[in-house]
Amino acid sequence: QVQLVESGGGLVQAGGSLRLSCAASGRTFSGYTMGWFRQAPGKEREFVAAVTWSGGTTYYEDSVKGRFTISRDKAKNTVYLQMNSLKPEDTAVYYCAARLGVAYSHNFNYWGQGTQVTVSS
Repeated sequence: QVQLVESGGGLVQAGGSLRLSCAASGRTFSGYTMGWFRQAPGKEREFVAAVTWSGGTTYYEDSVKGRFTISRDKAKNTVYLQMNSLKPEDTAVYYCAARLGVAYSHNFNYWGQGTQVTVSS
């Protein structure tokens, strides 16, 4: 059973940085894509970024390109989201997710519990 546990959220001022971590367990993730989503109050959950576990191909939502970087450490079974130049509109609960397959898709099957990121102006 896939388990995803996020950490690293918190309160940061606009322009600051945070790094989110997602510890993945329960199986080998070869052939999987790992992703980050976020949900702000009163809004639908939205895609942020994804990375294929084996090849490291990355995908980003337009508003975070150039500011956020997704990566994975295969030895630690961990996925990271480095967030720089944070803006108040980045405030949300951030979720780690996983799906079997490497084709580009927002349809993920496994989810973590989420970690709160708050950016003050």
